[in-house]
Amino acid sequence: MLDLVLAYAHHLAVFSVVGLIFAEMVVLRPGLSGKRIVQLAGLDSAYGGFATLVLVAGFSRVIWGDAGMGFYFPNPVFWTKIGLFVAVGVISISPTLAIARWRRAAKADEAYVPPEAEVRRARRFIHVEMLLLALIPLAAAAMARGYGL
Repeated sequence: MLDLVLAYAHHLAVFSVVGLIFAEMVVLRPGLSGKRIVQLAGLDSAYGGFATLVLVAGFSRVIWGDAGMGFYFPNPVFWTKIGLFVAVGVISISPTLAIARWRRAAKADEAYVPPEAEVRRARRFIHVEMLLLALIPLAAAAMARGYGL
């Protein structure tokens, strides 16, 4: 039963991360201001929280799940999956810092609008995040089918 609960938590967190990054992309547009900046900051915070849950649930599955560490640790496809996730996390730092900066500026000035170049840059980073996120299920499916062993 523990394996089922951990798998469910992991998958639910992964789907949430994908939904939240997509929502960020929808909200993050030129002309962003006021309440939309606050909304974007909330989405980004939730994204970080669910990404943390992905890691906690995922590594809990590795440690306490039915397959165990002996299945995951020697598998290079598992480490590819982890590497992709880490890359997404590193790439997400730049947009997260920009969003935090915009939120502080909007708090100080309700009429604040982030420079269009900064918004375009953050969107490019999020596009790369989405591309790398799309590769993670490929690695997971390959691993589940015994690739890398």
